[in-house]
Amino acid sequence: MIIIKNSQEIEYMRQAGKVVGETLLRLEELIKPGITTAEIDKVAEEFITKQGAKPSFKGYGGFPASLCISVNEEVVHGIPGNRVLQEGDIVSVDCGAILNGYQGDAARTFPVGKISDEAMKLINVTRESFFKGIERALVGNRLTDISHAIQQYVEAEGFSVVRDYVGHGIGKDLHEDPEVPNFGRPGRGPKLVSGMVLAIEPMVNIGGFHVKTQSNQWTVVTIDGSLSAHYENTVAILPEGPEILTLIR
Repeated sequence: MIIIKNSQEIEYMRQAGKVVGETLLRLEELIKPGITTAEIDKVAEEFITKQGAKPSFKGYGGFPASLCISVNEEVVHGIPGNRVLQEGDIVSVDCGAILNGYQGDAARTFPVGKISDEAMKLINVTRESFFKGIERALVGNRLTDISHAIQQYVEAEGFSVVRDYVGHGIGKDLHEDPEVPNFGRPGRGPKLVSGMVLAIEPMVNIGGFHVKTQSNQWTVVTIDGSLSAHYENTVAILPEGPEILTLIR
């Protein structure tokens, strides 16, 4: 069941989204060669808590940290630890926060120092594919109009879209209906109506789209070892057009 939010609920989600967006901005300044993923997670948890919010992911389904931090060929759900980031890495940071009982959820992929041209193109294409998708996030369109726009752009740039993991509705719960694929034919799925709130999150690989889960039962990696990037925002569908609730700049 898709839960439609009223204006007060969207305002609560706007506030939660602001916490998430500000957290990611702080982390962007922090991410440099030599830092560990656990140190990044600690800074994020402290900042989120200081805003009066709670990290969405910590304890969710047993996840042990406040952020999902995925490096290079890791797609999503990487567990922060003693891994030291190296020059040339790319690191995807997925962040969620709960404030006033409502969720915000967003992800970014950051370069670590100087990275290859191909890796930078991957980051940029993944980000741009999100914006291609929300051009279709209009009242009266169908859900897969968003999906198709993302896939079409990514594949035209020579990359592939992950199929096994998708975006989702969001509200009081981190994951609500509907699922939001980043691929598929247009004109399918539920009609977009005002008050829907979606976490739209392209996950894009340089190589093939096939992935697998590592033995820790969390971290998802590309099967071919190719680099992967992730870009996500929480988006409210409104009469005047989509509003990105987790984008500060």
